[in-house]
Amino acid sequence: MIVRQLQQDDAAKAQIWDSFVESCPDATFFHLSGWQRLISGVFRHRCYFLYAETESQIVGVLPLAHVNSRLFGNALVALPFAVYGGVAATSPEASQALEQAAIDLGNQLGVEHIEFRNIQPKHPDWPTQDLYVTFVRTIPSVLDEKMLCIPQKRRNMVRKAIKLGLYATQDDSVDEFFPVYAENVRDHGTPALPKRYFSELKRVFQDKCEILTIRSKDGAPVSAILSFYFRDRVMAYYAGEKASARNLAANDLKYWELMKRAATRGCRIFDLGRSKKGTGSFEFKRLWEFEAEQLNYEYVLLNRDGIPQNNPMNPKYRLFIALWQRLPIPIANAIGPYLVRNLG
Repeated sequence: MIVRQLQQDDAAKAQIWDSFVESCPDATFFHLSGWQRLISGVFRHRCYFLYAETESQIVGVLPLAHVNSRLFGNALVALPFAVYGGVAATSPEASQALEQAAIDLGNQLGVEHIEFRNIQPKHPDWPTQDLYVTFVRTIPSVLDEKMLCIPQKRRNMVRKAIKLGLYATQDDSVDEFFPVYAENVRDHGTPALPKRYFSELKRVFQDKCEILTIRSKDGAPVSAILSFYFRDRVMAYYAGEKASARNLAANDLKYWELMKRAATRGCRIFDLGRSKKGTGSFEFKRLWEFEAEQLNYEYVLLNRDGIPQNNPMNPKYRLFIALWQRLPIPIANAIGPYLVRNLG
């Protein structure tokens, strides 16, 4: 078994890599080779997309990026800007070879730690972060105007939005999506990702990436969501809504319309993405009767004593969050990309 690195300009090998990802049960949307171009091109992080090969056949992949920041530490991450990651392989031997290659690379680069964003636990003896859960449910076979497949309170909220004249469009406009997203994350005290990133997501992943917009009765965007499609799964990933829409039930209408859209594309699983325990997002997803599944982020600590806590739940960031929420949107959008590139 040999571990090699995928070169960014090797289109033929990237195609083979993606074919493996599409067929490997452990792989996710975030194992696709396109993330190498995105992360290196938009955020300027050096990527190391490793693959294990036997008899000229790929048997495992591990996408890594080197994130080195004075504020947030020096790490190899599998994979920044992804909720899922780590090794995707067809055998324990391939997994072990890729993990050892990552550790060797981490020592070579002098990183403090390596982060594997696993869904399932793989190494009970490794330090593990259990802050996040992901929410999934099976998409019902019947999605009609009665909406009997969703909880009654959510049905009432969707009907409220429709009565107020809100409606959904599938238009993939980054220009309309970004202001809605950026206002929402600012209000939550989080720096926005750059607008260019969303344009590149659309360019790299094409029909695997869609934007759904909820509009007021006069056509103005009030809520929007960018989703990923992978195999039989839709992932509701980047979302936002205007403050003016919070009493219009736009959020509920958005997820109902996305569920219907995913069904038309043949999806079977609705993935609402990760949330931190104890947050408003966590509670909202529970009210939709999505099942919480623990994420098991595992770490190899090379030059540090404990797991990094670079998340908004860390008390040391409370003052920063409060100040960020007061920033004018143009200033937040100008400064945000320089900070968020190192958070991932």
